[in-house]
Amino acid sequence: MRDGVLFEITKDALETGLRGVPVGYCVTSFVDPIKGLTYVGRPISELVNRDPIELIYLLYFGEQGSSEQVAEFQKDLNKRSKCKAETIAAIASLPTVGHPMDAFSAALIVAGMFEGTGDYREDCLNIIAKLPQITAAVINSHAKWGTTPEPKPELGYIENFVHMLNMPGEKTAELIAAMRLFNAIHYDHNGGNLSAFVGKAVASGLEHMYGSLAAAMTALSGPRHGRANQDCLKFVQSVLDDVGENAKAADVEALIRRKLENKELVFGFGHAVLRVEDARATVCYNYCQKHFPTHPLVKIALLLRSEGTKVLKENPKIANPYPNIDAITGSMLTAAGFPYPDYFTVLFGLSRCVGIAIQIVYERLEARDGKGTPIVRPLYLYKSRT
Repeated sequence: MRDGVLFEITKDALETGLRGVPVGYCVTSFVDPIKGLTYVGRPISELVNRDPIELIYLLYFGEQGSSEQVAEFQKDLNKRSKCKAETIAAIASLPTVGHPMDAFSAALIVAGMFEGTGDYREDCLNIIAKLPQITAAVINSHAKWGTTPEPKPELGYIENFVHMLNMPGEKTAELIAAMRLFNAIHYDHNGGNLSAFVGKAVASGLEHMYGSLAAAMTALSGPRHGRANQDCLKFVQSVLDDVGENAKAADVEALIRRKLENKELVFGFGHAVLRVEDARATVCYNYCQKHFPTHPLVKIALLLRSEGTKVLKENPKIANPYPNIDAITGSMLTAAGFPYPDYFTVLFGLSRCVGIAIQIVYERLEARDGKGTPIVRPLYLYKSRT
């Protein structure tokens, strides 16, 4: 018995990734199996059109700020937004081989060397403010798009980030709007997702904020976590190549059935917690239907949404036959004018570092009446392999 909850540890509970095992509190967000993601008790569907700074304020302070409070908070972040020249130069010198998430994780370590204060709260605010420049510098360097422009935080959080990207093509209002939506829905996702848990576990050893976030981003990088958006886009593209952009629902249904019969993967469905369509995905589907209804990838993604769910529902062993967020975001970003899937997970990291940093502040400075959580040390039982 612990805090009124009875725990029974059986053999079946072992080697299951700690699924469903409560280990602490999350003060920023929660994922209900039916209602989906909430930020500080507010459904994500009600928040996606808010300014990024409003959402960051909500997560950081745990309450909605007045227009005056948000404006003051933005002024504070704006003052912190520019990295030292040494930081950007070091990021620009990182190797360009490998996946860009490797460079992003390394960039956070580099930033900690030059920008870190050793104070979790100060470093939380500093990294939130500097993330647009750090992320833009990583992408520009890795993609060989040239020197990163000086930040202009007065443009807005995402507007400033897009301004610093040297990507080919036009930076349209549609692109900025899609980037803002992508950013808003990825700030946080409770405390038990892999990247958040890893970041907090590393911080429990009193590693500094930047190193803890770097560890969190290596966790995010895997195809079972943040890189799933990249793999899902490849899947949507493969379906498009197979059936064509004028395909009908029956064509996509038949393709899905063939894949399942051949024991091939169908990407973009299911979730560890959710038992309905991901509320974040619903927001993005609605956005794409409104703004990009004729884009080939969007048309296929919408057909996969309906036909994939229909087919997967036929299998009673599948707990969640509905789309998750990764099923649509890659198509959305591509349709909006950012057809660079190698950097989708980096965009995820730009957003998710915000929530993880705030969670780290809670666990290091506020949990257990200010004592902070102890170092993470779960029990592993010995088992002979012979």
